[in-house]
Amino acid sequence: MKILFVDIEYDYGIQARGPNTIGQLGFLASLKKLGHEVTAFYYDKYLEDLPRLQAELLKKADDVKPDLIFFIIFRDHFSTGTLDTLKSKYKTVNWFGDDSWRFESFTRTYAPHFSHCITTDKYSIPKYHKLGCKNVIRAQWAAIDCPFTHAGSYKYDVSFVGGFNQYRNWFVKQLAKMGVKVECFGHGWKNGSVSNEKMIEIFSSSKINLNLSNSASFDLRYLMSHPKNFVHSFYTKKQASQIKARNFEINYFGGFQLTDYVAGIEDYYQIGRELACYSGVEEAALLVDYYLQSDKDREQIKQAGQLMAKDRYTYTAQLKEALASL
Repeated sequence: MKILFVDIEYDYGIQARGPNTIGQLGFLASLKKLGHEVTAFYYDKYLEDLPRLQAELLKKADDVKPDLIFFIIFRDHFSTGTLDTLKSKYKTVNWFGDDSWRFESFTRTYAPHFSHCITTDKYSIPKYHKLGCKNVIRAQWAAIDCPFTHAGSYKYDVSFVGGFNQYRNWFVKQLAKMGVKVECFGHGWKNGSVSNEKMIEIFSSSKINLNLSNSASFDLRYLMSHPKNFVHSFYTKKQASQIKARNFEINYFGGFQLTDYVAGIEDYYQIGRELACYSGVEEAALLVDYYLQSDKDREQIKQAGQLMAKDRYTYTAQLKEALASL
């Protein structure tokens, strides 16, 4: 197919934060790998001039005349009028990756204005149907399928790669009180952000890779640790954890994953056989202690998890299946 790919070029549209890695190396590269003729329309430079953005996208679509326009919109940058015009002339689809917490505030407004919708949240599919959106495809975040080299030996007992927030910081400090030291990387942490290559290295050189939630927590100890935590937990729209790309990246790149339990994760992995899950900080500490001492169990789970991720949970595999449903 001839595809017009509509996305931001930089992380959250901010050049200083670096490239939008998932967009470029995940979606765009995978569409090309599948043999499609892809033209990218990056709209970062129009974020301060939305009327011009509408005009430029309509013009680009008419110039390209695509078989499909593949959107990854994450805010109200495109008017419903623009989307309706494109839908009337071309087949359009949007990847809705945050439906577990943004369906009511975001997806509900935009879903009816696309020919097809892709959601990563199976629990939202009935909501689409109630809106009259029948062309709904379930897919999932994934790993970027690219060549990589396994670290030769373990450098860290326990690591975490992801942005800093108050709950994650509290969780790591609680683990430290229980004797578990976590080396943290990402925006806001002392070690700072890391490149995609460094992230892959961390995954395979860590005995245990933590995957920490960024949703609300109602652990009383966390709420009482700072007054702002009450406000954040009660007002954030992220009231439940969601399956993220990290759930697949860690395994794909050869890491053992210890993640917070997320509803639906069992649709992708066998818990206890391909990854491990915890329900709270004490359970996380217990599992860390066990898997640091139980090399055989840890390595078996790591290897099984990697085989599953490499076989099924890459963007190429996810997009191939999703596009076949259009």
